[in-house]
Amino acid sequence: MSSIPEYAHNLSLRMSQVMDRIGVNEKIVMKRRSLLLNESLLTLTQQLRGNDKNIFFFGSTIEGSTTLGLQSDADFVISLNKFNVIQDWSQWEYGKRNLLMIQDENVSPGYCLLQELRDDAPLPKVVEVDNDSYRDGMGRILLKNTFLNNFGNNELIRHGPAHSQQDVPGVSDNDHVFAFPCHLRPIQAGHWLNQHREEHWPTHDMIQYCSHTRCFVVCVGKTGSVNEILEWRISTSFAERFLLFNPNITQIRCYVLMKMILKTFISQRFADSISSFMCKTVLLHCISFTRSDAWNENTLLTCLSFCLSTLYNCVQNEYCPHFFITHNNLMSGRFSSEAKPLILETLRYVIESNGRVLLQIECDNYGSYLQSSLNGFVPIHPHSIPTLIAGQLLKYTALDISSLFKLLLSEMNDLSPRLAMQKLLTFMSYHHIENYTNIDRKAYRLITRYLCSTLGSILASSNIYQQDHLTYKNALSFMSLGLDSDVAYGKLKLASVFYCGGYIESTELILKNIEECYDLSVVEPVCGCYYFIHNARRERFNRLCYESNEECTLLKQITASCVYFIRCEINCCPTELQHEMFRSSQQDLAYRSEDDEWMDMAVVDSLPYLFFLQYKTYSRLGRQDDKQRALSNIARTVDNEPNLGHSETALNLLGQCMEQENNLGNAFKCYARSLQIRRRNNSAKIHICKLLNKLINT
Repeated sequence: MSSIPEYAHNLSLRMSQVMDRIGVNEKIVMKRRSLLLNESLLTLTQQLRGNDKNIFFFGSTIEGSTTLGLQSDADFVISLNKFNVIQDWSQWEYGKRNLLMIQDENVSPGYCLLQELRDDAPLPKVVEVDNDSYRDGMGRILLKNTFLNNFGNNELIRHGPAHSQQDVPGVSDNDHVFAFPCHLRPIQAGHWLNQHREEHWPTHDMIQYCSHTRCFVVCVGKTGSVNEILEWRISTSFAERFLLFNPNITQIRCYVLMKMILKTFISQRFADSISSFMCKTVLLHCISFTRSDAWNENTLLTCLSFCLSTLYNCVQNEYCPHFFITHNNLMSGRFSSEAKPLILETLRYVIESNGRVLLQIECDNYGSYLQSSLNGFVPIHPHSIPTLIAGQLLKYTALDISSLFKLLLSEMNDLSPRLAMQKLLTFMSYHHIENYTNIDRKAYRLITRYLCSTLGSILASSNIYQQDHLTYKNALSFMSLGLDSDVAYGKLKLASVFYCGGYIESTELILKNIEECYDLSVVEPVCGCYYFIHNARRERFNRLCYESNEECTLLKQITASCVYFIRCEINCCPTELQHEMFRSSQQDLAYRSEDDEWMDMAVVDSLPYLFFLQYKTYSRLGRQDDKQRALSNIARTVDNEPNLGHSETALNLLGQCMEQENNLGNAFKCYARSLQIRRRNNSAKIHICKLLNKLINT
């Protein structure tokens, strides 16, 4: 890489510039790492619900090695912590399902067998085998890798170790890999440690981290192995992610370009030949072979050619060693005799083009942008795509919070107020908090703000039912802790308590404050109840997300979650909204999925609910002009806000307001529009029946 022609420097700079403008730059890479917060949120929610699981994000999205056009999958590893994979008997733990890792000459490199052990003593299991196990010639009971099929959702598709969620409107494809944790490194990884101790990269600190980080075993065997159904693949995803968190931006861009080339020239013709994981492995090997100062913006083309040449040699020799488990050849048996020469020819064509083939890359319009840049034109505004990505990432986090909070509430919807409060207090005093990392603590605070609002609302609902206004103070003290959950949620819950308790002047003051804080040109509505296609986010929202590095602050200032009421909050839920808790008839229940538990709650988007409460408040205060303004705002929001998750509920509220205005024709139109949006599990049917009864009897 020492002799680099002059044209390569200029082309490399242009390549780097375009990469920067499609969102592969230091700032966006760091923002993608903020998904570690989502990882903590998911794990925390599982543990609050009593599930001994950890959920981890791996792959391109969190590494920063992707673009909008690459449409990378979201990779989740769900670690089942009640299992304990051990490498020697001293690691056996009482009460866990212990599995002894077996690696011998009969097991493929990078894989292992799992022998079942007793959970009450460090001894092998000797019971009869079942459908998930097999007794080998030595009498050992081995766990089949089909065992984890039992943990997958029936709606998910099986791909190797992954259960994939595909073709869901509005979300990228997700791979959910169920895995067993193994807290000590595999014995085979010792070869890697010795191999790299004298090299400049990975550094000594990196090697130390990788040597002590956890690994997993996942449920897939080596293709073609005689033990394929018994083998479990050893996953070093944590160490891989750690190393991919450390390359400089040129190395990340090189990896992204490799994937773009793969998608453009190889994947369409030879879908199962070269994987992005192989490209990642090649990159890691290339980084370890070279000095870090060789990877610069003006050497990107040379670095890319070096990586592609290394990949070419791997394909030619059908040998690509796993970066950590070096005996595991990723390309063993990967290429057919017909495909291999064609793949080599394609790679040689790309390498020998000296960068010209990059102009043919359609992904992210990279080729056309590069051509424009070479012609002296600015192909795209430097911040337009990066700001879009930044907004997308923050919206993902807000959606995760909303979805996970809904999941926690669903477990309390049918409980009595006393039991619901006990459960909430248990959540809020989670006893593992002292072991949290800083990111875990941020996640915990984000969730507990919403929980505080619910706890205060349940207390207030009981106070209203008992007409006990003296104990309002306890309810309000909890609700005050949730006021800054986002721009509107906690305040709207407090406004509901005051409205239902008859404190109309206080209600008006809170609603006025919310309206002042809710900047319609910035704030994004958030609904995590179900998957739907979100339209383009507001430009100012995206720009703020890009400019700020304080994600937790932004979540409080520019997002607005939908508002939830469970049944034991019913006295703090306006009468018009209470119908939503009983939207499902017996026939409707058959059309619900396991993710539709929110349908047993009253759920409404923040903005239309704000205007609805204003309408009701101004009605009580006799302020006709303000009341009509609020009514118009509800209608305008339903018509103009594209990202409402519960437009049907907003229309049901608007219809009831129309009824109170004695405008029965428009009320009926609102309910009819509501039913067009959601034909089943919709309280509009109740409202239509009541409206028809009113018309008949007047």
